[in-house]
Amino acid sequence: MTDRDAVSRRAVLQTVAGAGLASVAGCSAFEGGSDDAASTVEGERAEELARRFAPTLYFDQAEPWFPTDPRPYTSEQDGETVVDGFDAFDGYHERMTEGEPPDPTAFYNVVEYENSSLAVVQFWFYSAFDQFTTNFHWHDWEVLHVFVDTGTGDPQLYVASSHSRKVPNNEFLDPDPEMVPRILSELGSHSSALSVNDARDRFTRLPEGDRFADITNSAVETIEDLAEIPVAYGLPRDEGSRLPYLVPEYEGAPLYEHERLPSVSREDLISESLTIRSFDSLTQPPTDLPTRETGLVFQHTDRGEADPDIEYDLVPSSELEHIADFTGPQLSFEFAVPQFAEDAVSGHITTTGAPWNQSRYENPAADISEPNHRAALAERYDAIGAPAEIRTVVASLSEAVSNDDAPEDEGLTTEDTAVESVALLESDPEAVPTFSGLAVVQDVPEGDHRFTVNGAGVAPHSETVSVHDSESADGPTRAGVDGELPLVARENATRLEVDPSGADSDLTDLAVEDDFAGRLYDAPLSEPDAVYVHGGGAYTTEVRDSDDEIGAFRVNPDPEAETAATIDEPRTGKASLASFLADIAEETRQVVADQVDDDDDDDDGTENGNSGSGGSENAIQGLERALAAVVEAAKRATERAEAGDRGNADKQLQAVADRLQRVATRIEDANDDLSDPLSNAARKRLDQAERRTEQAQAADKL
Repeated sequence: MTDRDAVSRRAVLQTVAGAGLASVAGCSAFEGGSDDAASTVEGERAEELARRFAPTLYFDQAEPWFPTDPRPYTSEQDGETVVDGFDAFDGYHERMTEGEPPDPTAFYNVVEYENSSLAVVQFWFYSAFDQFTTNFHWHDWEVLHVFVDTGTGDPQLYVASSHSRKVPNNEFLDPDPEMVPRILSELGSHSSALSVNDARDRFTRLPEGDRFADITNSAVETIEDLAEIPVAYGLPRDEGSRLPYLVPEYEGAPLYEHERLPSVSREDLISESLTIRSFDSLTQPPTDLPTRETGLVFQHTDRGEADPDIEYDLVPSSELEHIADFTGPQLSFEFAVPQFAEDAVSGHITTTGAPWNQSRYENPAADISEPNHRAALAERYDAIGAPAEIRTVVASLSEAVSNDDAPEDEGLTTEDTAVESVALLESDPEAVPTFSGLAVVQDVPEGDHRFTVNGAGVAPHSETVSVHDSESADGPTRAGVDGELPLVARENATRLEVDPSGADSDLTDLAVEDDFAGRLYDAPLSEPDAVYVHGGGAYTTEVRDSDDEIGAFRVNPDPEAETAATIDEPRTGKASLASFLADIAEETRQVVADQVDDDDDDDDGTENGNSGSGGSENAIQGLERALAAVVEAAKRATERAEAGDRGNADKQLQAVADRLQRVATRIEDANDDLSDPLSNAARKRLDQAERRTEQAQAADKL
């Protein structure tokens, strides 16, 4: 049983009932409101709040970079105090002796909203380096916001920082006042997952028996398969998924070889068992990545709740505010974007800066990513504005694989992915990781965007998505086909290229569907485009133009071919659809004829043979002849449409429709004599042909 099957939709909605809302994650029915100004709380009062809520931190066994104090690595540049990336990275490892992390420290900042009893305790954690799947960079700052009512003393909301503002944070509304917050730090990236239930060192997205979930984020109700999955980044390896890491490079060489990092070796980075050279270095997703194991546990020195591995100091972040910046040369990672001619490879990176230069430092409410949670605080405190609409792009990833019910190399199905991937909007250089196979990109500007997904051992997927302000009515923008986006292992991937410049009309949309798996790609089309498909599929490619006319083309890629399948003159209208009908009927006729030939070869000349005058051969041959009749009528319809003869084109299309009914009868007659995969394929193609015949008959364009 998967996490998606583990709990009812009602049970998940109960976890967010405290917000008093049932809005969809990523949008809100409210107009956004502004927050009141907040002032800094200092002295003993701030220290008392910080000590009370100082979290316990759980790190992965393979974690190299723990929360530390950046001040030993400061230097002066152009009259300003900075922390240089090389200095911090090398200095940290030089001081890491016998596995003891140097200067374990958490920095706190406390603010209180004016004319309100709402205060926020921020805990900032600095790491010297970040190594992850989506990128890597010098320095890393993570934060936990604890919203607390100073009148009652009760915490109202926990907000734990995720990878970026593009990924929903881990959030929990109305936590137990007696429970100290716990942070599960993701290996390498230090993204913070919450742990607030009895399972101290693992992330629990969904309720399990009597145990409540670690987050109260709401679900994506507009995608059926995701209606029970609360949207927030967790720990993929806690959730049964795998996440391979990349090795950081600078100027074409591994970063640890740089002359300014004499104290850093390959062993100081994420373990080789968890890393890959690049996404395209594998032909299929990895299956042997280690699962998560808890390593060091950090606790504030005054907590005394358990026996931690490391005790950390609490220091006011104001003691760091003289540092102007955290610097270092740009690092990047390659990200392939499928294009018509060849895949474009671009570098993408996110950077970190000083927390005290960020808006959320002065206004922590700016970091609330769940509209339900902001709405709940807005109902309780006038200082907090109602949530604004957050435009979001979502997709549930799957993997296209061969279907055992289909003929060999002629049909697919989809299954859950076992490895997490990376999503990117071309308009934004900030790549985001998936979680539970779900890609979520928040805070997306209105307009058209190129949405691309990459993963270890899979071919890149890219499509255009249109994001509009009307999203509040329709829910998040769904990439893929109704929110599902199938990926293909590189070893099975082949390119399908479509060039609309050779079309006879203004094309607007492109779709690709497999006989068995159904529609796998559906996106706007305005320029030459490339789609990676599984070489073992049998495809119908559909184009649509600005007049809503449709064209269809049969594509059967050779799994062994090194060249792409190309449609360079995609037409729409009756002629295109009639030509498709001839192609799919002839394709099916040929495989039926091949079975007749195979039966003849297997005939042993006895009464029990499948050949001779038996009914078996007659039934299959009857099906072949019925398909041949469809081919003949479809070719004539194509010729009439191309000649501009609408009346006779429609007559021939009616003949196609009539003959397809005969094909349906012949399939039933031959059912016991056809192989199961071929019988399945014949029925699938018949359904496709009947649908395209109706479209051809209804087409205005010849």
